Amino acid sequence: MAMNKEKPEYSIVVPVYNSCESLGELSGRIRQTMEGINKSYEVIFVDDDSADSSWSILETIRKTDPERIIAIRLARNFGQHNATICGIAQASGAYIITIDDDLQNPPEEIAKLIDGMRQSEADLVYGIYRKKHHSMVRNMGSGAVKGWSRRVFSTKGDGSSFRLMKASLGKNLLNHQINFIYIDELFNWYTSHITFVPVDHQKRPYQQSTYTSHSLFSLLSNLIIYYTTMPLKMMVYGGFISALLSFITGIFFIYRKLVHGTPIQGFTALIVTILFSTSIILLSLGVIGEYMSRIYMVQNRKPPFAIKTVLNHEVL
Repeated sequence: MAMNKEKPEYSIVVPVYNSCESLGELSGRIRQTMEGINKSYEVIFVDDDSADSSWSILETIRKTDPERIIAIRLARNFGQHNATICGIAQASGAYIITIDDDLQNPPEEIAKLIDGMRQSEADLVYGIYRKKHHSMVRNMGSGAVKGWSRRVFSTKGDGSSFRLMKASLGKNLLNHQINFIYIDELFNWYTSHITFVPVDHQKRPYQQSTYTSHSLFSLLSNLIIYYTTMPLKMMVYGGFISALLSFITGIFFIYRKLVHGTPIQGFTALIVTILFSTSIILLSLGVIGEYMSRIYMVQNRKPPFAIKTVLNHEVL
């Protein structure tokens, strides 16, 4: 039987993947932090189809505080951003906080995000790390993504998964029903009132990061193709430069023939020209094919997530 439940002030969304060792400590420290600053809250754990015992741990955690803890299990692994969107969709608070499950973002730093929003009246507050404790591969991938963001999207390129947003901003993200979602770029579409607060970042106390060089490269390539037209522009510029070089080369050989009487080596010039132009055509077709495949996936309207199980205050 459903129960009436007063809406909390803050909804804390935690995407979970293979974090059975840290979940109990994370839940306890969130509770101590929010009670210490006297804020009403709920915690939404979204299990992204973990391969370990994370879901059974979440079931146990929820029994300790069923009124404030919601546990959601996705039907398969959709990725961190999609799991975060799922949690935002379920959030009922006036403000939404997102935090990772690995304890690298100390829950005690939540108070700094809240103070940052109160002082700036921004729509979105990012926790920026004074010193990162990620692996070298993770730091390189993160730097590449932020670098592209600065150059291509004309943003500050800063940000993290530790953030506080107004619920109205978070709910705007639900308008994007595509299978690949990159939350930070969507935020830049809906608001420019963003501020940054320095926070601590700690080493992973338990499991190793699941991010690999392959996954980071896949993220960067999807980000470029889904959210920019830069490859198409490069095709246009490449075609123009290729045509210009071919024209200059042709003029050069004609000049040598007419002025100096130098014979044109037809076979060699023909082969080089064919190989060069063919490579440009194949590259362009490959880029167009990538865009067409993304358009096909968007037109299929695949949802960003699918829920398998929900344990909330209505299931007691």
